[in-house]
Amino acid sequence: MHPIDEHDEKEWPPGTVRLEDLQQAGKNGEVILQPRPSRDPNDPLNWPRWEKYLNFGLVSFYAMMVFALIDAATPTWAPMNEQLGFSYAILNDSYAVGNGTLCIGAFLLIPFALKYGRRPMYIVSTAAQLGVSIWSAKLETVADIMLINAFSCGVGALAEVIVQMTVADMFFVHERGTMNSFYVWAQNIGGSLAPVAAGYITVSQGWRWVWWWCTIFFGVALVAYIFLYEETKYDHSAIQGVDLRASQDPVAEFGQTASDEEASIEKKTDLSEAKLEPRTSRGSAGPEAYRSRHLSVIDIDSSIPRKSYVQRLAFWTSSPGPLSHFFRHSYQPFLVLFTIPGVFFVSLTYGALIAMSTVQVTTLSSWMAEPPYNFNAAQIGLMSLPSWIGSTLGALVVGPLSDWLIVYLARRNHGIYEPEMRLWVIVAFIPFVPAGLFMFGIGLNNGSSWPVVAIGYGLASFGTLPASSLSLTYLTDAYTEIVGDALVGVTFTRNLLATIFVFVLTPWIANMGIKNVFIIIGVLVTAVLLGTFIFIYYGKKFRVKFAGRYRYYAARQYQSRPV
Repeated sequence: MHPIDEHDEKEWPPGTVRLEDLQQAGKNGEVILQPRPSRDPNDPLNWPRWEKYLNFGLVSFYAMMVFALIDAATPTWAPMNEQLGFSYAILNDSYAVGNGTLCIGAFLLIPFALKYGRRPMYIVSTAAQLGVSIWSAKLETVADIMLINAFSCGVGALAEVIVQMTVADMFFVHERGTMNSFYVWAQNIGGSLAPVAAGYITVSQGWRWVWWWCTIFFGVALVAYIFLYEETKYDHSAIQGVDLRASQDPVAEFGQTASDEEASIEKKTDLSEAKLEPRTSRGSAGPEAYRSRHLSVIDIDSSIPRKSYVQRLAFWTSSPGPLSHFFRHSYQPFLVLFTIPGVFFVSLTYGALIAMSTVQVTTLSSWMAEPPYNFNAAQIGLMSLPSWIGSTLGALVVGPLSDWLIVYLARRNHGIYEPEMRLWVIVAFIPFVPAGLFMFGIGLNNGSSWPVVAIGYGLASFGTLPASSLSLTYLTDAYTEIVGDALVGVTFTRNLLATIFVFVLTPWIANMGIKNVFIIIGVLVTAVLLGTFIFIYYGKKFRVKFAGRYRYYAARQYQSRPV
């Protein structure tokens, strides 16, 4: 590959960053930290590893419990049908209502996370889910189940956006593939293992105890978030020692000597005092150790005090700005979704995969309770195990593989990272999705033994997790400064597709048969996944062409971190 001209703005669209410094370190250079961390110890990028992992573990548990509350319902459908007289059509519609509120929940709630921080939203939404769990344990009427699904999913929509925002707050580009894979895996634990546990609880303790156990877990989570979760939204308006409009190519910043730079750091204590110079030639890079310290190692200013435990647990961290800035984040995601091709591509890919998984879950719950299977609640719950096994294997492979691959490809590209480099990994997993869907649908149609259906379910999940997690990571890397608005748009498309599929599923199967339905779904999902090739080859051109629009939306964010 030819060297990228650092003066050519078309070569540096949003998302393109220098990931390795090959000038001084030879063929295998040091990995450059992107986004550029400040020198403030309170910057989440500068936190100790244990602190990052504790925060990330808490938010992953949040995502797991949100989806457990949503998906644990399906094994309870049979006893609800018997005891409360709810038809399977009503139960199916209640699930669709939940998907519908998942569409709009993020539009209403994410502006609060952007304005007031992540911490209050995790705490308030967990408290709300705790209340919904108690309500679920006491439900009696059709109105109850419809409203419960509407509220739990409306609030739960946060989990599909805010965790990705937290990952972008705390982790560097070369770490996000692993973190996002773990997040999607944790999400799938809630969607796959919760029905297993719910099935056994339904058989041994009764279906209402499924929700009492959710109440217990949400109560523990609420205490943990109050006393352990720290705010990751960071104010970048005054950062010592870092040019906030630094180029995507940080190596180009080292035209000064080390002594010159250190002198400038002492003077530039505020952005208003710093002289912001355009990118020029690389010039003298200075000693290799100095370059590595600034590009590849977190450099903390010991004169800046770390906030106390009580300060770090402040309930909210408000960003300045009028209400008009707040409310525009309720409609701006629509504009981002339909005016930036990369966001629309990710929303379509992620939406198609999750809609497919939702159809499989709802089909199992109703189809396998009938002859020739006649499964009870515990057995239906166990059928979620193959999905968990498949997604776990996918997570173990794809996270580390994608993070290794982008460093390798960046090295071949003269140290320059393009977000599209991650998409090559998706291609390897595409065949597993239609293969699993066809085996699943045809197996149910033919009344095949349950292992055939289970293997098909597992294969589809093995292909789904890598494509889901890497498409989200691509979005985070390519559009970091507008990731909140972008993910709200993705969530809307994902849940709109799921709602449509679940609502039409019963009459669709009645008219065409389950085999033809799953063949059609398999073909549609495969066609969407093949769109990955379009973005592998043309994704950067799209980023160049729509860079102006991206920067327009980025300027309308609350204190986004410069990338």
